[in-house]
Amino acid sequence: MIEFIDLHKSFDSQRVLNGINLTIADKEIITIMGKSGGGKSVLIKHIIGLLKPDKGSVLIDGVDITKLPPRELDKIREKLGVLFQGGALFDSMNVFGNIAFPLMEKTKLNKSEIEERVMQALEDVGLKGMEKKYPAELSGGMRKRVALARALITEPNIVLFDEPTTGLDPIITSSMHRLISATHEKYGYTGVIISHEVPRIFEVTDRVAMLHNGVIVEVGTPEEIKNSTDAAVRQFITGGIGGPIEALNMTQ
Repeated sequence: MIEFIDLHKSFDSQRVLNGINLTIADKEIITIMGKSGGGKSVLIKHIIGLLKPDKGSVLIDGVDITKLPPRELDKIREKLGVLFQGGALFDSMNVFGNIAFPLMEKTKLNKSEIEERVMQALEDVGLKGMEKKYPAELSGGMRKRVALARALITEPNIVLFDEPTTGLDPIITSSMHRLISATHEKYGYTGVIISHEVPRIFEVTDRVAMLHNGVIVEVGTPEEIKNSTDAAVRQFITGGIGGPIEALNMTQ
C-alpha cells in the first residue's frame, strides 16, 4: 500500500531523512518509533504530500505521489484519514459538525445520509449521545475519539496516527489502543502509527520500524523488536541514557 524508496529530506543544513526504505503492506498496522525530532512526523507529511523529498519516491498503491500534479494528488489524499496529535478539532463546531465536515466537503451525500454515517461513527468510538457537545466540554480522551471518528468517516484506505495517545493517562491510553484495534478490524484500513508508547503500542501493531539518524535501522514484529540486538532499538525500548541515541545532558 505504501512504499518509501531512498527518501531524503533536509531543511537548510539539517538532514532529517537520509535514505528511508520501507514497505508497508495493505491492511497492516505499522508503528514508527524513534526519538523526538528524529523525523517521524516529517515522514508522515510525505505520505500526505505536504512535503516533497529532496530525493527518492513515495508510492501509494503503486503511484509515486511525489510526481503528481495538485489535482491528482488531491485524489490520492481522498484515500487518507489522519488523526493529528492534538486532535485538531474545530472549536466552533460541535462533535457532530466536526465529524460531518469531511463528508460535507468531499462527498455528495444528502443530509440524512450524513447524519446516519456520523451517528454510526460516534457509536463505533463509544461516544453515542455526545453529538451536541463542543470540544471544550470534552476530556482529552474523548477529543481523541472524536478525531478518530472524523478520520474514519470517509472510510479511508489508509489512516495515519500521529501520537494518538499523547497526554492521556495509562487507562485511557489502553482504551485508545483497543479502539484502534476494533476500528481496524471493522474498516480494514492500512494504519501507520507514530508513537512513543513502547512497549504498550506493541499490543495493537503488526510490525514496528525504528527510525534513527534518518534511516530505518530495523523493522520487525513486536516480538522481534523486543528481542533486538540493535543498540539504538534496545536503548529506545528500555529508556536507557547510555547508547547511540543522544540523551539530555544534565551537566550543561
